[in-house]
Amino acid sequence: MFADRLGAAARTIQARFDDVLGRLDDLPVVHAMRHATQGGKRLRGFLVLESARLHDIAPDRSIWPATAIEALHAYSLVHDDLPCMDDDDLRRGQPTVHRKWDEATAVLAGDALQSLAFELVTRPDTSPDPAVRADLALRLARASGAEGMVLGQALDIAAETVQTPFSLDDITRLQRGKTGALIEWAATAGAVLGQADPTPLQHYARALGLAFQIADDVLDVTGDSATVGKAVGKDADAGKATFVSLLGLETAQQRATDLVAEACDSLQGYGAKAETLKEAARFVVTRAH
Repeated sequence: MFADRLGAAARTIQARFDDVLGRLDDLPVVHAMRHATQGGKRLRGFLVLESARLHDIAPDRSIWPATAIEALHAYSLVHDDLPCMDDDDLRRGQPTVHRKWDEATAVLAGDALQSLAFELVTRPDTSPDPAVRADLALRLARASGAEGMVLGQALDIAAETVQTPFSLDDITRLQRGKTGALIEWAATAGAVLGQADPTPLQHYARALGLAFQIADDVLDVTGDSATVGKAVGKDADAGKATFVSLLGLETAQQRATDLVAEACDSLQGYGAKAETLKEAARFVVTRAH
């Protein structure tokens, strides 16, 4: 069920990207935006669609914030891959935007994708209630900015040059911003759309986000670039502290498994309707084993 729904979500989101970006001018920056929004598992968009389904929000409404979070995530990857940051040549098995075009095009494509995310999430199609759309946009701004993803990215860069390696608490704080903030926004978007209490989904997302980052750290040690779709081993080469370097491989894998159990427990109040979200949490760990 999960694999089918994840695949269906990815196709639906891609179709929406094709429609939205297909209306823009035939320019290199637009081609770069299309390139950046191709492929990937679309886990964040899937979480929006599934959390919306829990609250009986129609798919023709939830597809807009689902595509928005994928646009914002794509922007973050385009900028993260730049030489001034992670300096990566490969993303989702394809050349990174600055390699396929140039650095200026990559910066502008990322900027445009970030703007597009807010355009999509504030469309009247998302919700007939402007207060709901404003709430989603405010939460997205906080999740993506200096309180969330950007903070995490800044901490990640700082981790490469600090004299004292980051502690487990430091790494956890870094993750909560860099990876966890957008996952939390995505998983709680359905509750916001339905004007329901987002707390259970917030607990789910925080456990899921941490498990996701631990799995990424495990894959950086055990994976290969052909399977993962990007360079591996870079954290160790840079001497950065990770969950694996601090906990050891087996303990890190067990910690991720425990977090998945916590995430699933947070969803008990939704009953059988939440089974697909539980499967999503289990998927995060199994991809790293």
